Amino acid sequence: MHMAKIIEAVFRELRRGAVFCAASDFLMRKVFYMIHKYKLNGSNIVLDVNSGGVHIVDELTYDLLDNVEPPFEENCPQKVVEKLSRSYEREDIESCYNEIVELYNEKILFSDDDYEKYAKFSVASPIKSMCLNIAHDCNLRCRYCFASTGDFGKGRKLMSFETGKHAIDFLLENSGDRTTLEVDFFGGEPLMNFDVVKQVVNYARSCEAEYGKKFRFTITTNGILLDDDKIDFINKEMSNVVLSIDGRKEINDYMRIRPDGSGSYDRILPLFKKLVSGRCDKEYYVRGTFTSRNLDFSDDVFSLYEQGFDQISIEPVVSDSEEFALTEKELPAVFKEYERLAVRILDNEKKGGKFNFFHFMIDLDQGPCAVKRLRGCGCGNDYVAITPDGDIFPCHQFVGIDEYKMGNIDLGTFNMEMKEDFSKAHVYSKPDCKKCWAKFYCSGGCNANNYRYMGDIRTAHKLSCQLEKKRLECAIMMKAARIFKEQEQTDEG
Repeated sequence: MHMAKIIEAVFRELRRGAVFCAASDFLMRKVFYMIHKYKLNGSNIVLDVNSGGVHIVDELTYDLLDNVEPPFEENCPQKVVEKLSRSYEREDIESCYNEIVELYNEKILFSDDDYEKYAKFSVASPIKSMCLNIAHDCNLRCRYCFASTGDFGKGRKLMSFETGKHAIDFLLENSGDRTTLEVDFFGGEPLMNFDVVKQVVNYARSCEAEYGKKFRFTITTNGILLDDDKIDFINKEMSNVVLSIDGRKEINDYMRIRPDGSGSYDRILPLFKKLVSGRCDKEYYVRGTFTSRNLDFSDDVFSLYEQGFDQISIEPVVSDSEEFALTEKELPAVFKEYERLAVRILDNEKKGGKFNFFHFMIDLDQGPCAVKRLRGCGCGNDYVAITPDGDIFPCHQFVGIDEYKMGNIDLGTFNMEMKEDFSKAHVYSKPDCKKCWAKFYCSGGCNANNYRYMGDIRTAHKLSCQLEKKRLECAIMMKAARIFKEQEQTDEG
């Protein structure tokens, strides 16, 4: 058998699953079907884009797929047989061709794109999530900060409870039939305004029964101001916590510095450990940033793992700084490092260790609905960000970009036309995305990055796309390796 059908069968669930962003180049046969094939960690991997079928194949199949496509003839074309006969036996070529045709008939290879019909359902929807920029101020001066060291270029200020209260009212009034509402306390540094954080949480909780809603809170913090009282409140009220740390001490203390230039690692590491130890079954993750200065970022991932954290994210920098920004010239090194990280994680699992790396996580069973896969995060549609002045923006990365101010909660204004426009920003309205093999996994990428670097939310930022694709390739390879391991254990048992 030339194609490992046990892998294909499991990955078939990608058709309706996979909440993931990632991958590489694509192989497009026609506008109606598309496959992507690549080699990684000793495996030949073929992704059928529209069905989500993933196949681990031998060299013959890998080469044959460069030479055949629908509509298929009853037998392998003679010119293809003659071409490949230089390297393979005729009987094997014909057998492999029949397997490819069988998978085509089963609609898991060269399958039709049946997703575009769902694009018409991508319409303005009730708001379910809100980023509260509770503090436009910060007690660190991170060198790569996209938010101008915390004030988003608009001056340092803290949100009042009155504005926070209006934000919760706005979310309740615009949430429609949504029953679970999400609020992320963000900054700057939210702990600099922690009394208002607590007041907003208590106010929202007081509204739950009346409105028939349930709030799910998240907070992102650099940890400098953590103490026992804050840790207790966070672990009681926050469903998720994002802890900002850049990995190794030397990396963190170069990038994440205090106003006096001193590092933050020795202060925050024990506090983060204490907070995580009290999370029980609640979510958290440590989140770092890698730049052009630490292209060996897998060492930062493993440094955090060795400190006891098992939910880890190290993400590429979003920065215009020439010193830290990633450019095309860094991509080969970044790709190699993602591959190195993937192999290191698999090797660690063989030794009995385990942790989740955010960008390599693929959910094959509980993926989002079709519309969610087409437009991604909901920026500007079912998700908004609120500043200390009450201004409404599509998300925290749009804050400070005046042309994307959607209104003001204190003034009672909200631009529904802009909301409608964001609701229609999906993979079929983005020309580059429409023909990309990774479209159902990255869902059109980050609208803010598209605007920031390309000047248009519907024009894909190529560098971000390439990073996304490489991560997806690694994630699929890792899933395949795990399935093979499980199958071997089953066979041995």
